[in-house]
Amino acid sequence: MEYVSTRGSAQENGSALDFEGATLAGLAPDGGLFLPSEWPQFSADEIAAMAGLSYVELATRVITPFVGDCLSENEVRALCDQAYGRFSHAAVTPLKQLDEQQWLLELFHGPTLAFKDVALQLLGLLFEKFLSRREDHLTIVGATSGDTGSAAIDAVAGREKIDIFMLHPKGRVSDVQRRQMTTVRAPNVHNIAIEGSFDDAQAMVKRMFRDVAMTSRFHISAVNSINWARLVAQVVYYFASAVQLGAPHRKVAFSVPTGNFGDVFAGYVAAKMGLPIEQLIVATNINDILHRALSSGDYSAGTVTPTAAPSMDIQVSSNFERLLFDVGGRDGQALAAQMHGFEETKAMQLTNAQREGASGLFTSTRCDPDEMSRAMRWACEASGELIDPHTAIGLHAARSTAIDPAIPIITLATAHPAKFPDAVERATGLRPSLPARVGDLFSREESYTELPGDYDAVAKFVESYATPVA
Repeated sequence: MEYVSTRGSAQENGSALDFEGATLAGLAPDGGLFLPSEWPQFSADEIAAMAGLSYVELATRVITPFVGDCLSENEVRALCDQAYGRFSHAAVTPLKQLDEQQWLLELFHGPTLAFKDVALQLLGLLFEKFLSRREDHLTIVGATSGDTGSAAIDAVAGREKIDIFMLHPKGRVSDVQRRQMTTVRAPNVHNIAIEGSFDDAQAMVKRMFRDVAMTSRFHISAVNSINWARLVAQVVYYFASAVQLGAPHRKVAFSVPTGNFGDVFAGYVAAKMGLPIEQLIVATNINDILHRALSSGDYSAGTVTPTAAPSMDIQVSSNFERLLFDVGGRDGQALAAQMHGFEETKAMQLTNAQREGASGLFTSTRCDPDEMSRAMRWACEASGELIDPHTAIGLHAARSTAIDPAIPIITLATAHPAKFPDAVERATGLRPSLPARVGDLFSREESYTELPGDYDAVAKFVESYATPVA
């Protein structure tokens, strides 16, 4: 299995990477994102045979086609077994029914109470496995709007040959999200609070990947969903939940609260592999660039508005580039020009091919704060479920999208409600408690560095603490 860049240079130069190379690189040298050169396919019989498998065995079947010769099937199975052994629910990602059509897929049973754990627990082990084969040291640089940071830090804290530098926008993540990052006291963990938004932090990370002064001294990699290996791990729960509800003999739909487009793109990958998905509903909050892009072709960044769903307070959705590349004919040169134009002007119109290619599977919904609160109240009153603000945005989209009642709609429950207790209490009158395994979070000491929203200041900090390549 070879991996190519959405911006074309890897395939043009004959330097397409294998799974190990793409995992360790994170972002392509031309600023593009890696995708497999072709999509693995499952037949209907192969999908039907997934029924009743454990999550680890199902993950092994879904992930193995992507790794090529880099890992054996038994090695993939052992890594999955280790990664998901830390989850608090035996099913790893259990389904809950809300009414005749609406379901929740609970993705928050990992160590940091968010869906990012499903991917990052595995990615940390992949990094360790691949680095053990090399005389190499990895410098992970990431930006987080809330949950990625804590999940990534938990996954790599204390691991050999890895340093992690995680940027978060100061004052724009919840107290629980911040503390899950800043109370991890490991020598290879560096938390940075920057002035500005998540988009500012993400732009700095992308710039560092293109900064020869940095990449010539350090092996820089990514844990954000720009890293293909992380996204592959998220494909698994689409298969797991759909098969439980009758796939391949029955279609399902998914509603996905998303800001960076990675979680819902994993659903697109599942569909490309043969999973019968009726529709992928892209649920956004008032920072609605994805809704505007999918509904009218207008991919133009506005000003980020802070909300009670901070992980979705994004106006530049990195993974959207992967979709545009795949549905637009996989023309790397054309997409590179299109994305460079967007980076300069923060405005872009989707081509007719891109709009038509996306419209067959995707629809979108914008959710305002009142609609989010009403969705939280409905879940509580109708089924006794407390849900977090991000999940509520997904549930609002699921309930407001017209889909054949015979087709179940699965909303991805992306975070534990206790990560956002104030918002949940305002909407429902009930204050969710942290699970016992993280109950002492607010008694732990924090440690982080505050920096201005300035690339040079961040790069200088990384240089001071990272381990150069040999």
